[in-house]
Amino acid sequence: MQCLYCPDSSHKREEPKSDRLLDELDATVGKALAPIREHARLLTTMPGVSDLTANVIVAEIGVDMTRFPTAGHLLSWAGMCPRNDESAGKRRSTRLRLGGHWLKATLVTAAWAAVRVKTGYLHAQFLRIKARRGGKKAILAVAASMLTAAYHMLRDGTEYNDLGAGFFDHRDQSKTIKRLLKRLDDLGYAIQPLPQTA
Repeated sequence: MQCLYCPDSSHKREEPKSDRLLDELDATVGKALAPIREHARLLTTMPGVSDLTANVIVAEIGVDMTRFPTAGHLLSWAGMCPRNDESAGKRRSTRLRLGGHWLKATLVTAAWAAVRVKTGYLHAQFLRIKARRGGKKAILAVAASMLTAAYHMLRDGTEYNDLGAGFFDHRDQSKTIKRLLKRLDDLGYAIQPLPQTA
């Protein structure tokens, strides 16, 4: 038991000093973050974005969106755009570029949280892309959509406006009807659609 006994207790005397120092540092950081607090609050209106996530996004991309002419420029800078490398009809790697490591990791984590909101646009987008391309590519697409939304929110000073889970169904109803009728026809059902009466 002698190895666990520490006769020197000087570290206990230093504890109150270090607590005071941490409190002073927190106050200093809080004062420095005051101008961007409203921008971070806007980002927290997006599903999946916590206070910490919003602070990381603001720390990585800043609050001045005039540096990026469009949201696409921000996505490219962050390394969230897949490459389009094709030559002679052969498609090469579409892996994402290296970009802001902290930003990308934070957005992917936030995207996983956002797709859990079943009534949201991001969940519907995730399910659509996951069916065709797989879960990992779908979550990266959702993260890119979240960064695009963050760009517009910071540029315009607006809160997040969720388009809803039914956005893709209502966007092009004739295309959806045509696809579903073809699917029923492939299954062997003959369906004749009736026009809606107003």
